[in-house]
Amino acid sequence: MDTQNMVSRPLHAIIADTVEAAQDVIVVNPAREMIRELVTTLDELDAPPAVKVLANERALKDEMDDFLIGSLAADLIDADILAIRLLDELAVNSLLVTSEDVVSVVDAGPTAAGLGTDDVSFVEATRDFYDDQWDEAEPFTLRTPPLTAVRSTLESELGTETLADFDAVLDSLSVARGDGEGIDEVTISLLVAARNEQLLYDISKWGEDVGLASKATFSRTKTQLEDQGLLDTEKVPIDVGRPRLRLLLGTDALRAADASELADKAMAHRR
Repeated sequence: MDTQNMVSRPLHAIIADTVEAAQDVIVVNPAREMIRELVTTLDELDAPPAVKVLANERALKDEMDDFLIGSLAADLIDADILAIRLLDELAVNSLLVTSEDVVSVVDAGPTAAGLGTDDVSFVEATRDFYDDQWDEAEPFTLRTPPLTAVRSTLESELGTETLADFDAVLDSLSVARGDGEGIDEVTISLLVAARNEQLLYDISKWGEDVGLASKATFSRTKTQLEDQGLLDTEKVPIDVGRPRLRLLLGTDALRAADASELADKAMAHRR
């Protein structure tokens, strides 16, 4: 790799070219977009290296709050590909440090530059410095469950059709968070459950067991979606105890939509 010549290229290409041939990598002070691109790049590589990330806690939380990124990162952590610790003192630049190169990443919107060196003494000194930083750093706790676990348990507990709809909704989204940039994983789960006329008890128990959110969070979100007209419910008698609630989609537009259109239709209705 010519680390001197990675100019005016997509950020993901700079990351892929740097890490693909490396044995192990330290990523220092990545910005939010770099965190996102790093996670998706590692997920796409056939044989990704082990990557350590030293990052600002706020940037990590902001990006990992997106279920699409957080769940992929959790899969990578489970596979011992990715490890994340907190960087107390921010470095001046975002760096990709391998055993052979140091690349300073300059992100300029649609394109980026990777300005690098393979000077042996500089690379060794930089690597030693950030190895020491890594040893002293506190671990970052990722609260999002791995996507693999989410998908496998959803299929086993709520069926293949529910999983297929869940996947279709995720595939239709570029962001999955509940801060106005998209819809979050609890809302997605409830809409998919309603499309398949599942019980609130079953989807919320699954969500709590897999670590997605508590039953209380599912219940609160269900009430919000009802108030917005996105969900409806009907009571289902059981042998002992209070009736349970079957989830139903709340509008004709949602009921007529394909799973891949569900998120867009829901967000359009909210507006």
